[in-house]
Amino acid sequence: MQLVGMLDSPYVRRTAVSLRLLGIPFEHRSLSVFSTFEQFRAINPVVKAPTLVLDDGAVLMDSTLIVEYAEFLAGRSLWPAEAAARLRALRLTGFALAACEKTVQIVYERNLRPAEKLHQPWVDRVLGQLLAAYDELEREVAVAPWTAEEAALTQDAVSAAVAWSFTQLMLPELVAPARCPALAAHAARAEALPVFAALPQL
Repeated sequence: MQLVGMLDSPYVRRTAVSLRLLGIPFEHRSLSVFSTFEQFRAINPVVKAPTLVLDDGAVLMDSTLIVEYAEFLAGRSLWPAEAAARLRALRLTGFALAACEKTVQIVYERNLRPAEKLHQPWVDRVLGQLLAAYDELEREVAVAPWTAEEAALTQDAVSAAVAWSFTQLMLPELVAPARCPALAAHAARAEALPVFAALPQL
């Protein structure tokens, strides 16, 4: 199988880390939805990253759906089995994915929209949503930190680490580590693990 997309996308990186943790072999094709748009479109006409190309040529997109399929293939899950723990993991993954989404929105506003057309009230609203997502994650992680063991990583731990690293890469001036020390510490521990180090965002 081939995973298509750049690792500076949190969605692509989240998928790649999850596939490695699940033991699913794949080839990574580092194509951009911008600079290599036509190459990407030849693989998936929607040009959405990540895209997973299956062995029979079929394509699957969206990080959550790809990971769900990978879990089916692996016969195991990155989600906790116990009901309360799974609910917490789903909630925290939702906050992490919201943080990814809001970071991407701000980056696109800054880099793709002409400066004279930038609508600051909208940017301020998105920034408020971004900070709220990280505040919720910090509140939860400060009380109950994730394990630092690679074999025990759950999807919420993966997604939160990937989200934090992405925001720090793209918008470090907007969300300072001092605001979320527990989350920052978790991301630092995760980035030091072999599975993360093998899939750097740069």
